Amino acid sequence: MTAPTPRRWSGRDLGSPLGDALQISPANEASWDELQQILTGTAARCQCTRQRLGDREWWHLPVEQRAAILREAVGCDNPRAASTVGLVAWLDDEPVGWVAVDARPAYRRLRGSPVPWAGRREDKDDAGVWAIACLVVRRGFRHQGLTYPLVAAAAEHARGRGARAIEGYPMLTGGAEITWDELNVGPVGAFAAAGFTEVSRPTKRRLVMRLDLDA
Repeated sequence: MTAPTPRRWSGRDLGSPLGDALQISPANEASWDELQQILTGTAARCQCTRQRLGDREWWHLPVEQRAAILREAVGCDNPRAASTVGLVAWLDDEPVGWVAVDARPAYRRLRGSPVPWAGRREDKDDAGVWAIACLVVRRGFRHQGLTYPLVAAAAEHARGRGARAIEGYPMLTGGAEITWDELNVGPVGAFAAAGFTEVSRPTKRRLVMRLDLDA
């Protein structure tokens, strides 16, 4: 299989005030060490595998096995990899952000949760719909609006891989301070700014938002 042409976005491309100091690219263009610098705290324990594996399988795996699964999926250190499952952001060459984005059926936990599907009739196995499963901004670089360009770049990444649509499941914060562990689904504002619109509101604080890419 021929690897897709690498695509890197700058903050300027994505309308971020951080401009060219911000660069976002598929995670296989990052090193594994760079990705691990971003995944600290709870994210280091999860290794962004809970959504992919589902609670039952994920819970019993040690962190080292979770990390091995993620490392194989992202293809870090291999710019010629045919696929990856996320994007990495750099600010002034410092790794600062991660977004997990893949075809929606890849996320077993998402598939089994009632939240995304409430009031909807959707084919859960439709690989033409992609999903943003998780966003992480490295400690020390938060509150700079980095989730906004990460969501926008994830949508463009999905579009470039043939997705018809992409979804997110962000949280309404109501202006309150939310811990990053809870906000790993992203804030509503970042999705709205990227053109996503509300599909449903399955709980008081969670929305399903979607962007059609084939228009």
